Amino acid sequence: MTTGVEPDPGFRALTEKISRERGFGCASYKERCLRRRIAVRMRARGVHTFEDYARLLDGDAAEYDRLLDTLTINVTKLFRNWETWALLAERVVPELWARPEPTIRVWSAGCSSGREAYSIAILFHRHAERLGMAGRVGRVEIVGSDVDRGILAAAERAEFEEGDFADTPADLRRGYFTPAAPHRLRADVRRLVRFEQRDLLREPPPAGPFHLVLCRNVLIYFDRASQERLFTTFRSVLVPGGHLVLGKVETLLGDARLAYSTVDARERVFRRS
Repeated sequence: MTTGVEPDPGFRALTEKISRERGFGCASYKERCLRRRIAVRMRARGVHTFEDYARLLDGDAAEYDRLLDTLTINVTKLFRNWETWALLAERVVPELWARPEPTIRVWSAGCSSGREAYSIAILFHRHAERLGMAGRVGRVEIVGSDVDRGILAAAERAEFEEGDFADTPADLRRGYFTPAAPHRLRADVRRLVRFEQRDLLREPPPAGPFHLVLCRNVLIYFDRASQERLFTTFRSVLVPGGHLVLGKVETLLGDARLAYSTVDARERVFRRS
């Protein structure tokens, strides 16, 4: 990785150790991001050097798990950045629903705690209800993938706290979640989503093809070469005319710019050629 940060043998040895022992591909992540997140755990444990922290990990499996939780960046909420979801509800979901295929398949890549996968499931369900076709919503299949097994176990429970609803319109909250905490998502919507543990960079994608890929606020943590590899993967699993949605500060790079047309530049929504 080229970062402008002076080489540090202790840091390099620590990241190589994490990659070797836990299968987390540190080399694909931006170094500054890794340093910041490792530093969080070092401060929490009162450790001042990378070498001392590596020794601590050797004798503390629970700390290793906490470190990986920190590195995998599990920060999200339902309908994060509502403007993007409003665009999907208005333009993308109706277009995909109208396709002739019997099944509409969606991949939430780097899904973390499942908020993104459940958000798109709700939009499809609402669209089907408005058309009087709620009985056919089972044609929508959504797979959420993440490297963190623990966070996927939490995602499968589909239970949410008050802070998860900061960007959720009131009508969707009333219609799809139980009023009492922990707020549970309706079972008929939960059934549209399943989760798989996968490393985006080191393992093949879920079995496609897909009509929509959501990968929001994930790519920013990878170096450019890894980003371009992921764009190649997304194109390979998307059907012609399928959609790719990125985060607000992410954009297409390299050859990927030739493989997609722009649906909405502001909301980072693209269509595969």
